[in-house]
Amino acid sequence: MTLPLYLYTAEQVKRGEVVAAQQAGIELYQLMLRAGEATFALLQEQYPNAAHITVVCGAGNNGGDGFVVARLAKEAGLDVDLFLTSDATILMGDAAQAYQAWLTAGGRLTSFDKFETSLQSCDVIVDGILGTGLKGDVRANLASLFQVINQANKPIVAIDLPSGLCADTGRILGAAICANHTISFIGLKQGLVTGDGRSVTGRLHFAGLEVEEQFIELYSPSAQLLDYHSVAELLPQRSPVAHKGDHGRVTCIGGNLGYAGAIRLCAQAAVRSGAGLTSALCHSASILPLQLACPEVMARDWDGSKRILFERLKRQDVVAIGPGLGMDDWAKTAVQSVNQLQLAKVVDADALNLLAQSPNSDENRVITPHPGEAARLLAVSINDIENDRYAAVKALHQRYGGVVVLKGAGTLIFDGQTVFVCAVGNAGMASGGMGDVLTGVIAALIGQGLSISQAARLGVLVHSQAADDLVLTHGQIGLTASDLVPQIRRLLNGIHKS
Repeated sequence: MTLPLYLYTAEQVKRGEVVAAQQAGIELYQLMLRAGEATFALLQEQYPNAAHITVVCGAGNNGGDGFVVARLAKEAGLDVDLFLTSDATILMGDAAQAYQAWLTAGGRLTSFDKFETSLQSCDVIVDGILGTGLKGDVRANLASLFQVINQANKPIVAIDLPSGLCADTGRILGAAICANHTISFIGLKQGLVTGDGRSVTGRLHFAGLEVEEQFIELYSPSAQLLDYHSVAELLPQRSPVAHKGDHGRVTCIGGNLGYAGAIRLCAQAAVRSGAGLTSALCHSASILPLQLACPEVMARDWDGSKRILFERLKRQDVVAIGPGLGMDDWAKTAVQSVNQLQLAKVVDADALNLLAQSPNSDENRVITPHPGEAARLLAVSINDIENDRYAAVKALHQRYGGVVVLKGAGTLIFDGQTVFVCAVGNAGMASGGMGDVLTGVIAALIGQGLSISQAARLGVLVHSQAADDLVLTHGQIGLTASDLVPQIRRLLNGIHKS
């Protein structure tokens, strides 16, 4: 089950599945049967030795899918406990038909006084409780039920999406099932791949139910997953007669007193990501550590003079500003001066905090905020950002222009046209300096001829993929930003290998 690249809202899928089924000449109940079959096939594939499953269903079509799974499991000889969170008399439409098919097959509902016993004895739990229609927070009784399920320490397969997760925003609506596997149908829901969705979805699977071709003709996607092959092809091949000036002149500004490490990470990432000439303007105390770590960087101290800054930047292709910059007058002068330049910019860290104090729009700029910085840029809370990351990245673009990289689980990139989502990366990246490296990588890619949108996409992807590659061999604990730099170099060099 290869994941499609295009993402959709819950409303698009809800409306589209009806039309797609009509165009395919099938009834909606047939889609429910196919969804149940795909879920049961996934269960058998992932847990082939499962002999006893617990299926928990709600009253909607998500529960209807669950009834189909339960019936198929029973017919396959598995021991099935089926629990319904509502009264069976309120079931309607396709869900009622699927429930009746379960009864006809000899199935029965299990009483909830046996719920915890069932969870203790089962091999797999199937979540068919809540679907995409949930709007407000989960009711208290269901929240308590979710807690019991999550604490059972049993594998969970979620149908369409983990119950309690908002299909559009990726926000947990008060409480949610924490699945090991989630199978989404017809159109991949955008909330599954960012924010809290990354923490409760587990491994994501997709089944088009044989109507995906009809569906994709109906709607433009709401967002798009980054695809490594298509993004990697953006990096141009180098000419055999190229010289260092052909691959970009990058200047990194930051490294205020006590922050030599940040500017070192940024500049070294730029060098290792292919920048032809990399220089750094920093505090005098940061020069020696930077030159010892990376002698290829032309490190110079800067006294705060705008004239000197303009002189040093007039022949540059891109400037990366923010890593270790600080918030003092020296830093403010740097940001104000860079804002006046026409060259491409990558803005991170304290340069973003200073931008929040004096907002301006720049179409030739990449900003790379984490949720805290994004909150300051929009004068809202971090919760406001994380509650709807898609809305936040668009609001940031509207206010600041250019390309916005909203970092976090499921990093979002918005260039004013398309929202891209990075589906790779891991929790080991939650450590200091990761953003400094990303800033240097994006700046280097701009220097090599990529547009700011292309550089942001490729930079985010290789940065996160490098972290995933390292975690496979070394684990998440102790992953450092400097660990990523050699692996990013390997990934970039592997792009054009035959």
